[in-house]
Amino acid sequence: MDKKSTKERSTKVGVVTSNRMEKSVVVRVDRILLHPRYRRYVRRSAKFMAHDEQNQCNVGDTVEIVETRPLSARKRWRVRKIVRSALGAETSQAAQG
Repeated sequence: MDKKSTKERSTKVGVVTSNRMEKSVVVRVDRILLHPRYRRYVRRSAKFMAHDEQNQCNVGDTVEIVETRPLSARKRWRVRKIVRSALGAETSQAAQG
C-alpha cells in the first residue's frame, strides 16, 4: 500500500501555432486516419492550449505536450519538451540563401 497509484499521462506531439499569450501556447496536433468509406488517408488536426512556464516556445516549434490537471478554463496540457526548434530551421535556410 506504500505505492502511490499514478495514472499514465497521455502525451502528444504537435506544432506551436500561437505563442501570443503569457505562459501559454496553442499546439496543433495532426493525425492521419483511413476514411472508412473511401479508403483514402485523411489528415485531421486538433488544437490544444498548453502551459509554457518559461515562455520558451516559438511559432513553428515541434513540442511534446503532456496531460495535466486543469490549469484554466481551456488549458489541460503542459509543454514537456521542445522536440525540434523552428529557429534552427530558419537560420539554416538564411545561411543557404
